[in-house]
Amino acid sequence: MESHFVQVIISVCVLLFAAKLMAELFVRIRLPIVLGELLAGMIVGPFAIGAFLMFQGEHLVVLTEEVKILGEIGAIVILFMAGLEMTPKEFIRGGKASFTVGTLGVVVPFFVGFLVFQFFGFDALQAMLVATALTATSIAISVQVLSEFGKLKTPEARLIIGAAVIDDILAIAVLSVVTSIGGSGAEVDITDAVFTIFKVLAFFAAMAIAAIFLVPRMVNSKMWKASGSIEGIVTAAFFGAAGLAAWIGLSPILGSFVVGMALSTTKVFERVEHYIGKLGLIFAPLFFAIIGAQVDFRGINAEVLLIGAVIIGVAIATKLMGCSLPAMLFLKNKAQSRRVGIAMISRGEVGLIVAGVGLSSGVLMPNIYTTIVIMVAVTSLITPIWLKLEYRKDMQQNPATQN
Repeated sequence: MESHFVQVIISVCVLLFAAKLMAELFVRIRLPIVLGELLAGMIVGPFAIGAFLMFQGEHLVVLTEEVKILGEIGAIVILFMAGLEMTPKEFIRGGKASFTVGTLGVVVPFFVGFLVFQFFGFDALQAMLVATALTATSIAISVQVLSEFGKLKTPEARLIIGAAVIDDILAIAVLSVVTSIGGSGAEVDITDAVFTIFKVLAFFAAMAIAAIFLVPRMVNSKMWKASGSIEGIVTAAFFGAAGLAAWIGLSPILGSFVVGMALSTTKVFERVEHYIGKLGLIFAPLFFAIIGAQVDFRGINAEVLLIGAVIIGVAIATKLMGCSLPAMLFLKNKAQSRRVGIAMISRGEVGLIVAGVGLSSGVLMPNIYTTIVIMVAVTSLITPIWLKLEYRKDMQQNPATQN
């Protein structure tokens, strides 16, 4: 028992240390930190260099159930942090433009992905999970680029951020539907899907009521005098909501996400954001490193590379079509609309969460999991590069727009 415990803590030590080292490198070469943390896990994981890192006859990094559970806790923390960034006002402000672009940014990748991968011989559940990984958008990467070029107040930036909010919630709802169907072990049934969607909507409605009545009262700073009480109550709230979501057959991350949204309008928001940011500094890189460590390079062959190329092609094309075309209806500008599509390409952490859920549930085979991780890495890499090229081209053509 003691030997097993030592294995777990050493694995966590190596994964976290490697993740932060790679984060430092990627900051210096101006690439997304999440890619560095993911790559760190791949490098020190048991299927790469980690296979040769031994201590007293044991591997330094071992992906035990305990290590994987820590990764799942990381996913819950990440989605809570994402929820904190989204208030009900943001939905209203975006209006029908954000709703249209965000919805089509989920619907088009999902259905095109589902049809393409069924054509490639995937069973229905595998095809649905791969398609679900294609629906998500990692807005953080695009926001960094928009901020760097001073474009956060442009019409396309407002549309990108509003649509990404809608996109994330719909992607999480789709993930809940697919994992609920997969968890039942039954064939895909339209009735089950519709029922699960209603459960997702009901859960959101219940949490919206909690946001108005329960959560602000529960975290009211005047009620809690002891040091750390608010932080403890908040943590209990989002873990409790994650457990409740799992108990009724939904994805646990949906619960933590909605509690984050509920807390985004409270008086203690800044205190909670500061606290969870510190927690995220540990659990987020650990999550990505653990996800990366599960990539089995031994499974890479010509077939995996072919499927990976197809997934990447579908990922790029469906976001460009699904987001750029409807954006054109509202922005009336081809270049701005194209930037909306480009900014929505990066799949980021939600795509990795989908892949991790699929692998741990046994629905996705390791080789398909590997192709999804490759897709997430490639889309997260090309999005900032492509956006930078777009804005540099614009600055060269229109020098007066630089300020």
